[in-house]
Amino acid sequence: MSEVVEQPSLPTPTPSVTTDTAEFWAATLEGCLLIRRCNACGEAIWYPRPICPFCHSLDTVWEESTGRGRIYSFTLIRRPGGTYANADPYVLAYVELDEGPRMMTNIVDCDPSVLVVDQEVEVVFHKTAVEMALPRFRPVG
Repeated sequence: MSEVVEQPSLPTPTPSVTTDTAEFWAATLEGCLLIRRCNACGEAIWYPRPICPFCHSLDTVWEESTGRGRIYSFTLIRRPGGTYANADPYVLAYVELDEGPRMMTNIVDCDPSVLVVDQEVEVVFHKTAVEMALPRFRPVG
């Protein structure tokens, strides 16, 4: 289980919840990052959806991720807009999870100048205004 932060430094827009993602969002409040795994081809799947994008099987199941991974790519957003318009510069990144899939997220709780590609990160959850939390990542250590 990972930490769920009540007062995060970044905005926490409320995501859309569907029947395909409801279990994922419910788990975030418990500090649990769920991914789906295909029983037919064995691939781990991100974003949460019931059909495997690799083999098109409907035989997929929820699996708890370790919540750890590595920075695949990142950028510092200095001129944010929309919901983030009043935010300080922040890091937008792709994190490659230990299970394989890459997810777009934010890197938090660090000085962006020390970030490097392939750096180890771990998930932390930022609570939204409703009953869910956004998975974001911070450097390990």
